[in-house]
Amino acid sequence: MTLCNENAPILVNEEMGCKIWLMTVRAPEIAATARPGQFVHVKIPGMEGHILRRPLGIYAADREAGTVDMMYQVLGFGTEHMTELAAGDAVEMIGPTGRGWEVPEGCKRALVVAGGVGSAPLYPLVEELVARGVDVSAVLGASTIDALVARERYGAALGCEPVCSTDDGTFGHAGFCTPLVEEALREAAASGELFDYVACCGPEPLMRLVASMAEEAGVFCEVSLERRMACGVGACLSCVVDTVDGKKRACVDGPVFPSKKVVW
Repeated sequence: MTLCNENAPILVNEEMGCKIWLMTVRAPEIAATARPGQFVHVKIPGMEGHILRRPLGIYAADREAGTVDMMYQVLGFGTEHMTELAAGDAVEMIGPTGRGWEVPEGCKRALVVAGGVGSAPLYPLVEELVARGVDVSAVLGASTIDALVARERYGAALGCEPVCSTDDGTFGHAGFCTPLVEEALREAAASGELFDYVACCGPEPLMRLVASMAEEAGVFCEVSLERRMACGVGACLSCVVDTVDGKKRACVDGPVFPSKKVVW
């Protein structure tokens, strides 16, 4: 794994909705080598009292423009401070790091399932799958319509509207997105056009349920796990994931794991 350490000027840092923000930085070395599912480890200026970097999934990497998009949700002091950064400021980033999505050879049909800001690490995968000619179905779940911040970008990549759910019923299916996943798998089985691959990112209960559904349907599934990270390069063992093969590090052995390997 080759890592770059770039001082990345901020081009955009704006709220997309429901305390979900988009930060775009110029980081040509990272943009040139990033793979879907990888992340960057970001040092935030003005937080010298908090020495740990922030792991942020790569929402998009534009090789030609040399830019990287990151989506983050304001949950505490660190992410609240990030909202105060503006165009012209800079963040120091290490990346791209981690194991990304590993699509099975010969995949013809894929289902991606995103909950909340889990839509960010899945979006580069959608772009790649579409470019490879894979038939992609997408299910997006969020708390409310304003939190479906990636819906338009997914629609543009897919060429059609993704299937959506909101907990409060303000858009799409009312409730969790898991019934939509069940329906997609059931319809695929009934039609004989089975999915070859399921990819899921979101709250852990969602990923556990989707993994179980995929296993029951006999479809290979991967999940992207979120863990607190200190070093981000595999040295500190703060982001351990229990797997059937023993303890693994989310930062270098993941964050993407085959769902069958995870001890839930």
